[in-house]
Amino acid sequence: MDSAKPIRKVRTMFLSDVHLGMRAIRLSQLLDFLRQHDADTIYLVGDIIDGWRLQKSWRWPAEYNQLVELLLDKANRGARIIYLPGNHDEFLREYLGTYFGEVEFVDRTIHTSASGLTYLVIHGDQFDVVVRHAKWLAHVGDWAYNFALRTNGVINWVRRRLGLGYWSLSAWAKQKVKGAVSVIGRFEEALTLEAKETGVDGVICGHIHLADMHDRLGIRYINTGDWVESCTAVVEDFAGEFELVHWTQLEPAKPLRSRRRSRVS
Repeated sequence: MDSAKPIRKVRTMFLSDVHLGMRAIRLSQLLDFLRQHDADTIYLVGDIIDGWRLQKSWRWPAEYNQLVELLLDKANRGARIIYLPGNHDEFLREYLGTYFGEVEFVDRTIHTSASGLTYLVIHGDQFDVVVRHAKWLAHVGDWAYNFALRTNGVINWVRRRLGLGYWSLSAWAKQKVKGAVSVIGRFEEALTLEAKETGVDGVICGHIHLADMHDRLGIRYINTGDWVESCTAVVEDFAGEFELVHWTQLEPAKPLRSRRRSRVS
């Protein structure tokens, strides 16, 4: 790590969808991000490990151990780490309610921000109809996603030769293909409805690899994105403001101001 780079201290950090085991992940960027950020609490919002991929072909390079060691070092220095397993690391759901060293495993939890707002934190696959009712189709989708990533490699090799920037086939499909847009919309609706029924002010999730932060559905929706392509995370500062950080960009995304909930005395 470059000692000249300042370490940013935040109150809370939310990461998801690292997919250790998948070849296309941006692990070096994630390590760089973690080395330049410290947080009092770190939420690992699912699919940190890709059990589906590792079951088919075991792959655990030394860099993966660097990530584990970095997170455990933060825990040993006082950070609280909460792991919420997703569908790709669902084998860890056997350990819900337990601790592994300093890491706590839960299915869902409520986070209270510095400004007093509450957020349901959950991976989100529990509200994905395909994952819940047609798991075989979810595996087909996983294969298609990996195929798109391999195709991306060829496309972006050509683009680099032409002096062009990175372009994501899967991200383009999510934004442009009508069916994908509809699925994403239903996912957001289901998560925000669950947050409303839980009685909280917002929801923080992952799963769909599409980072976003908005209030369009009448409640705060925050998706952490992924570290396969987009290199995104969410951080909360000590005033309770949430920020969607795009680590591949020179400047982080502009913070979205939290709405303060009025209280009746």
